[in-house]
Amino acid sequence: MTMTTGVFDLPERLAAKADPALIAADERHFAAIGASLERSVADLSDRLAGELRKPGGAGQQALDRDEEVRRLNGRLRALRRFGLDLCLGRMVAEDGGEPVYIGRLGLKDAGGRRLLLDWRSPAAEPFFGATHADPMGLASRRRYRWAGGRINDYWDEAFTPGGLDGNAALDDRSAFIASLGTSRSARMRDVLGTLQADQDAVIRAGSRGALVVDGGPGTGKTVVALHRAAYLLYADPRLGRRRGGVLVVGPHQPYLAYVADVLPSLGEEGVRTCTLRDLVPEGAAAGEEPDPEVARLKASADLVGAVEQAVRFYERPPADGMDVATPWADVRLTAADWAEAFAAPDPGTPHNEARDRVWDELVEIIRDKHDGDEEVPGDLLRAALLRDRELVAALNRAWPLIEAADLVGDLWTVPAYLRLCAPWLDAAGVRRLQRADPRAWTAADLPILDAARQRLGDPRASRRRQRHDAAVAAEREHRNRVVDDLIAADDDGEGLVTMLRGEDAQNTLVDEDALPAADPDALAGPFAHIVVDEAQELTDAEWRMLLSRCPSRSFTIVGDRAQARHGFTGSWRERLARAGLDRVELASLTVNYRTPAEVMAAAEPVIRAALPDANVPVSVRSTGVPVAYGAAAELESVLDGWLAGHADGTACVIGAPAFRERPRVRSLTPVLAKGLEFDLVVLVDPAALGGGVEGAVDRYVAMTRATRRLVVLTTGA
Repeated sequence: MTMTTGVFDLPERLAAKADPALIAADERHFAAIGASLERSVADLSDRLAGELRKPGGAGQQALDRDEEVRRLNGRLRALRRFGLDLCLGRMVAEDGGEPVYIGRLGLKDAGGRRLLLDWRSPAAEPFFGATHADPMGLASRRRYRWAGGRINDYWDEAFTPGGLDGNAALDDRSAFIASLGTSRSARMRDVLGTLQADQDAVIRAGSRGALVVDGGPGTGKTVVALHRAAYLLYADPRLGRRRGGVLVVGPHQPYLAYVADVLPSLGEEGVRTCTLRDLVPEGAAAGEEPDPEVARLKASADLVGAVEQAVRFYERPPADGMDVATPWADVRLTAADWAEAFAAPDPGTPHNEARDRVWDELVEIIRDKHDGDEEVPGDLLRAALLRDRELVAALNRAWPLIEAADLVGDLWTVPAYLRLCAPWLDAAGVRRLQRADPRAWTAADLPILDAARQRLGDPRASRRRQRHDAAVAAEREHRNRVVDDLIAADDDGEGLVTMLRGEDAQNTLVDEDALPAADPDALAGPFAHIVVDEAQELTDAEWRMLLSRCPSRSFTIVGDRAQARHGFTGSWRERLARAGLDRVELASLTVNYRTPAEVMAAAEPVIRAALPDANVPVSVRSTGVPVAYGAAAELESVLDGWLAGHADGTACVIGAPAFRERPRVRSLTPVLAKGLEFDLVVLVDPAALGGGVEGAVDRYVAMTRATRRLVVLTTGA
């Protein structure tokens, strides 16, 4: 039986909380929220329809319209998705006054009265940050637990002796603790209403420089990272979409699927998420590097830096001059002329794009060498020079268009080329890096491929430019015909219409932004801020991939040194300084909200055996369910029993590659389980995961994925 009163749908055991003295004010406020939501949805729908009916326009006009459509769509989806459960809770100030209700989004009624205060607003900070040690000016706080659009529980906290005037249904932190043990699903659960003060402090930290969030399993690092992304987009105008926006980088695809719903639930649908592999086209098919020494060599930033020398090898002007014949005259192109043309591109211009600038400069140099009073038309000269096979071949030899995969492949198959570009490598290192198939890409190659792609640019850009120029010329010819018709219609052929003959007017008439152009690489950046989860695993070379996409060096870096499979020597500041980040702040999370104390008691010795100084967090809850041990042959019966006894929730089998997944039961390696959580974890043959730091970390990670129960099975037990 439940106690149903308006929006409240409380179970019988919570009958005391249904007292009108406790919830009547909330009911009235929720009625006002409901009316405002209905009005807001109707208003937003009308405004969105109006924007969609407008002409698309071009250039900035089109961008502005698209941005407004995106904004209206996002807010409309958020309001329709949540309804009344936009409200997270309320707070009452110590000096009295009306309760302030906190929401996922801000909301006002028709008269402008604030019904919900956006959780990211500075005024909402006490709702999350207040503690009994620092009430932040609050007398009381109430949090709601929603299910199916109704409140099925709530809990109150008093920060002053008279904070709740004796009418509170106080249950201390038991409701919060109970919420931590609720069943998990395939998507990360919504935790915005239960953010704790230590987490909120990190979320609201400033965005300048890099913030490292270090914490052990279950401390909410991922929660903090994602909510921080939403908070910064709201609070920091420098991070908006037009400034580059935010990129979230996760460790693997199961992680991205698990967290896919978090940012949209916070009203942020424009944040891009990816793995490091997604940054490079070759990443999807790249295997793991089988040779640890090769992986070590490629993990350093030095080989990434070798790309610059590898490209410069293909930017050497011809040492000899040549005669160039044109329809107007024969001219001499000297070695100095070649050098002048090769120096024309601005520093930082990608190689393949800079080639067009070199060609433009060659055309101008040859044009200037023509004697006489007759001016040589640039377009005609360019067309004539493109037909000069000897000149084009000379440019192609001296400054060829290059594919990134070809450049890196040559490093791994031409020892002399690698020695030239990486002179610090000894002979053994050069031999070690050579391979028979230049395109047998591994994950260790990806940072070098990425550096090559950014340094080279798109080899097809030149061809696209030619098509673009042709489109512009065709459009200009069409406009000229229109101008001819207008002038012919003018009685005296003079007046304002003849101004359309001017070159500036012709350029204005042709809207080059509206002509065909290449779609940019959505992950190429630059981004205003990057969030990196499981950052303890990144190599120096992989950090270069991210730094190249974030010129502001604004990062949220989330990780646990004790979960680094290949070890983590030194401090975060030392590691990041080596990668190129010198402005670093540290924040530490030490409370484990996910993993029961019984599981942590079994997991802690596993990691401390390999890493005695590991940052092992303290669990805040106990389930009373001890870790179970048994034989590997019991795997199916363990799963059958758990599924029969639990109508919801998820389980994961780790360490049994042959196990076939079934509904609500995943089968993952420790690496692919990172960042995820499950009600039940069955770890099979933990000793088979190997020895040393890597094996200890894998066992530790696997064990600490459990939120309710851990079962360890061994062969022969």
